[in-house]
Amino acid sequence: MAALWMLAASLAFATMAVCVKFAAAWFSPSELVFWRGLIGMVLMWLWCRARGETLGTRYPLMHAWRSMIGVVSLGAWFYALGNLPLATAMTLNYMSSVWIAAFLVGGALLAWNPRGGQPMPGRNGALTFTVMAGFAGVVLMLRPTLGQHQAFAGLVGLLSGLLSAFAYMQVMALGKIGEPEARTVFYFAVGSAVAGAVGMATGSVSEWNWGHALWLLPVGLTASIGQLCMTRAYNRGATLLVANLQYSGIVFGALYSLLLFGENIPLAGWAGMGLILASGIAATVLRSRAAPDAPGEEH
Repeated sequence: MAALWMLAASLAFATMAVCVKFAAAWFSPSELVFWRGLIGMVLMWLWCRARGETLGTRYPLMHAWRSMIGVVSLGAWFYALGNLPLATAMTLNYMSSVWIAAFLVGGALLAWNPRGGQPMPGRNGALTFTVMAGFAGVVLMLRPTLGQHQAFAGLVGLLSGLLSAFAYMQVMALGKIGEPEARTVFYFAVGSAVAGAVGMATGSVSEWNWGHALWLLPVGLTASIGQLCMTRAYNRGATLLVANLQYSGIVFGALYSLLLFGENIPLAGWAGMGLILASGIAATVLRSRAAPDAPGEEH
């Protein structure tokens, strides 16, 4: 049952990406972040109220830091969705597990003392290979993108995955001190709404059109559904299985890209996508040996 909840979460996040891609034709990334946050905030407040959970927290600074990183990551991802093929933007955002593996490898290299005859641990060697495979996949995916003069959007998409890794680690820290998932999601939504409002105040605001605005509601709705399904998946099943099934979002994104947008993904793009998917799963498996109860990623 936990596997089905994670598949539902991945499908919800991929569907949110579709809605964002459609809405990006009329709304800026700041507007999309604002409405995603506002709608999600209302939905999570209603959810907590129905369950009798309080939204008060003793760790406002930790939530603020998590929200700040997550909001920048979200804005970068929304920008990439509006300027890249859906499958490419989705896959780059799922690079967060590879980035975390890169952080672990970097930390191990800093602590390693080869002069003292200390061998590098085998797990770190495997993680190093995983990271290299993941970034080889990025090169393969972005080569066709670079030919379409979308290099900047590709780098922004890669940045969204990097920042998502930092946000993921902050979510882990909040979980370790006992903060409920719903509360963490709520404050992230609050941060998104505030940051989006600031962006709208300092930039231009799109002319309101109810037909276009209809895409905003499913953005917030599918994001909230994805968060809740993911939470239930981790509460009910084996963490490693659930963590690996989150990468089904890349598959859903590729299907949406082909069926809804008719986007042509070259062979090199498919190969890169496969490398990133495989390296993400491998990184999750290797990390689980050190931290078997680590939670999943958020969008």
